[in-house]
Amino acid sequence: MKAVVVETPEKITVVEREIPEITSTQVLLKVKAAGICGSDVGIYHGKNAFATYPRVVGHEFVGEVVKVGADVKNAAVGDHIAVDPVVSCGHCYACRTGRHNVCKTVNVLGVHRDGGYQEYVAVEQDQLHQLPKDLPWEIAATVEPYSIGAQVAHQGRLTGDDTVLICGAGPIGLIILQVAKMKGAKVAILDVVDSRLETAKEMGADMVINSKTKDPVEAMNEFTGGEGFNLIYEATGNVNVLQMCIQKLPSPAGRVVVLGFSTVEFPIRQVDIMSKELEIIGTRLNNYRFPEVIEWFKEGKVDPKSIVTNTFPFTEADKAFKYNDEHPENVLKIVLTF
Repeated sequence: MKAVVVETPEKITVVEREIPEITSTQVLLKVKAAGICGSDVGIYHGKNAFATYPRVVGHEFVGEVVKVGADVKNAAVGDHIAVDPVVSCGHCYACRTGRHNVCKTVNVLGVHRDGGYQEYVAVEQDQLHQLPKDLPWEIAATVEPYSIGAQVAHQGRLTGDDTVLICGAGPIGLIILQVAKMKGAKVAILDVVDSRLETAKEMGADMVINSKTKDPVEAMNEFTGGEGFNLIYEATGNVNVLQMCIQKLPSPAGRVVVLGFSTVEFPIRQVDIMSKELEIIGTRLNNYRFPEVIEWFKEGKVDPKSIVTNTFPFTEADKAFKYNDEHPENVLKIVLTF
């Protein structure tokens, strides 16, 4: 079989590998589609703090079961499957308290171990989620990113009564927008790319803010009547934006949910947190959110087609990553097809 390997930062190759053997608790999945995520791009550029090399990347992947281990109870040959890439130990504090996505030794397919950019993958049965067979593979590959939207909604306690700011109108920011509007919230979204902000308008954003041309604090005052945002999602990974989200934009009793994972240090003032009883909440991966998202897809509550802007054959992954870098105004989600 063929596999796409990031050998070292900026170097992608397509290699030949043996089709993996499966254990009694695994299935062999014929990969059909896999998305390119910002964290995959970070691995490609050597800017992902969690990755090791060489690595078969790809954690947003779906496929068809072609072989089933003797002890597998939840899948059969021919099933269409979305794979939850989170692998946890099951016994550390985080796992014991129901938060396996931040397991002390969490592994993610495509980051800590080889992922979905290969023609066949051996997958444990507890990572399998059944997909409707009429769901196109390219759309099915967005289940994992939508699980991030479900996770951040849970972490931020998002409700229809919230006035929300989303910083970053990339794929994840736009997914959060869809989830927030689905729940009835009033939502502003901030970015510097006009085409993405136009897409956000089309998806129902109540205000779009280009921070190159409009002061976000002025926009906040206009949008919230000076009260500030009850719930802020920081999805740019820019520490200057996060600093602004803590100091200048939240309402009293507000929540700031942090998605980015920059390692850059920056100053914050205790008084900005204490005086408003501000909550700063981390969020990582997803915590068993796949079933919820698949139901959203079945019921038409979200629009995953709007996120997928480009497809490339997986053997042209190098071209796909370069296109993603060079055309931010045209790209939301690139999906590799197999």
